[in-house]
Amino acid sequence: MRNKLNAKNVLFCFLVLYVIYIFANQQIVIARIKAEKNSKEKELTEMRQKNKELQDKVQMSKSDSYIERLAREKLNFIKKERLL
Repeated sequence: MRNKLNAKNVLFCFLVLYVIYIFANQQIVIARIKAEKNSKEKELTEMRQKNKELQDKVQMSKSDSYIERLAREKLNFIKKERLL
């Protein structure tokens, strides 16, 4: 009877250790997923900011003043002066 009690205790100890191992492993996985989530959220924020900047540039490029300035800078065009 003493042997059965020891076998039950050993089995119980292994079971408890296994549950602890599973729990610890899940906590590690959860921490890794949270870190990845935070990283992706930061990347998303940066991408949204970049997208906003690009949309602003597109809107600006449609204006006449931007096209005129670009022509002067890139093509060395000179604006005619008006004579009074």
